[in-house]
Amino acid sequence: MQIIQGRTGWIEVICGPMFSGKSEELIRRMRRAEIARQITQLFKPKIDDRYSDTEIVSHSQQRLPSTPVASSLDILSCVGDRTEVIAVDEVQFFDEGIVDVSQKLANQGKRVIVAGLDMDYRGKPFAPMPELMAIAEYVTKQLAICVRCGNPAVHTQRLTHSRDKIVVGAQGTYEARCRRCFEIPVEEQDGADATQAV
Repeated sequence: MQIIQGRTGWIEVICGPMFSGKSEELIRRMRRAEIARQITQLFKPKIDDRYSDTEIVSHSQQRLPSTPVASSLDILSCVGDRTEVIAVDEVQFFDEGIVDVSQKLANQGKRVIVAGLDMDYRGKPFAPMPELMAIAEYVTKQLAICVRCGNPAVHTQRLTHSRDKIVVGAQGTYEARCRRCFEIPVEEQDGADATQAV
């Protein structure tokens, strides 16, 4: 890995459950970078087309143009040499290669901001987030509000019975819950081997 002399890159992770403002915080940081006249690029997984195919959109409808990509390697091939700040939303939908991609970009002197769920619908760590959190210089844990009791929410409760690996959805499919109100899926309670999902 080549480290550019005089330029220090780093990785920032924004994590938490759904409806905690992760995308909103990512957009805020990118807007500040743009105000500082830094060259920025924003990426999202192609699979996330809930609100827009070509924009990152928060649940509060804040939005920024982004490039949809199918894999972590696509990010590397799209990043320009002069780009200073790279952001990736919904990073949990990417393959494990996103960790190496983030490291490589940071080692090139770039600021890398990633946002995503830190736990899946079962309350288990959602790879590749744990590894990204371990190598990051900065980690921000966002909290949502539990829809049942109003306490701080760290869990994403799936409201459907799907056991598919990935179920992309928003309100009506998921809601934020605190640790007391979170209901562990039946297959986990029974000890069945469930597939990781969000």
